[in-house]
Amino acid sequence: MIPVADDQSVPKKYAFLLLENFTLLAFSSAIEPLRLANWISDRELYHWTVLAETPEMVRASGGLTIIPDGGLEEVSRDTTIIVVGGRDIKHSISKPILTWLRRESRKGMTIGSICTGAQALAAAGLLDGKRATIHWDNRDSFTEEFPEVELLQNVYVIDGNRITSSGGTTPSDMFLKLIAEDHGVNLANQVADQMIHTSIRSDKDEQRLSIPTRIGVRHPKLSTVIHMMEENIEEPISPSVLASDVGMSTRQLERLFRRYLSRSPKRYYMELRLSRARNLLMQTDMSVINVALACGFASPSHFSKCYRAHFSTTPYRERGAQGAEQPVQAAP
Repeated sequence: MIPVADDQSVPKKYAFLLLENFTLLAFSSAIEPLRLANWISDRELYHWTVLAETPEMVRASGGLTIIPDGGLEEVSRDTTIIVVGGRDIKHSISKPILTWLRRESRKGMTIGSICTGAQALAAAGLLDGKRATIHWDNRDSFTEEFPEVELLQNVYVIDGNRITSSGGTTPSDMFLKLIAEDHGVNLANQVADQMIHTSIRSDKDEQRLSIPTRIGVRHPKLSTVIHMMEENIEEPISPSVLASDVGMSTRQLERLFRRYLSRSPKRYYMELRLSRARNLLMQTDMSVINVALACGFASPSHFSKCYRAHFSTTPYRERGAQGAEQPVQAAP
């Protein structure tokens, strides 16, 4: 038995609300630290229940099904609610779920989210004026839909009684932080050791790999230009301005991109803009025209032409196919 920092006898309670197609990795990354804290301390420091809109069964994004402990029932004021999301999040959020979240939030309890669960909190109005995070792949659509939320790129964010984790393995980092606050750093480190989690991230760490790591090239000027491109999708910057800003000629910039990325700066920039456009088409209800404008295209016809050339389909067909199929997809 590992001694803990206090003699609290009443376990801290969590209620995990699993949305349809939730991410299993993110969910297990949240409950395992709690389980291990109980095991290491030889006490029930934490107690959790699993809820779902349909109490008979809820399906994870990988196809595995879980039988929850209950449905959208009332929970006690001293319970922390965590909404666990995954792929196809907009179709996993229903009116009963939003009603339940708003009702429970009136008790003043802590409410949080994992992965795309932040989308449900924001839709319920529970993140207005708050700092939060969400999986990086959903960042663009979330920002367009919920401008009143200060969305950060951090692995997790704790803002008062709202706690959000970006998904993947980051819930482990967030819950290790919470365990350390509840029962001391020693217990949290023991839990991390059991998980073979050798590098605990803080709320200051960002989600994505650095640009040099992502592209496999360590060239400071190339990384700077790509960062500028990623931050200026709606109003693209010309290659000549990009080159000038890093102290290069346009020709030098062209050679740099072709040497390391086998494409021109213009082509690379276009692919970034089209990738963001595809995310917005699949994750939001924005019109094709508004998606085009948000990704720096002056006209829908030019946008459609570029989109077809890159994805072999039109934006309108992409939107239609997404709405018609609704498959079970694996979350990141």
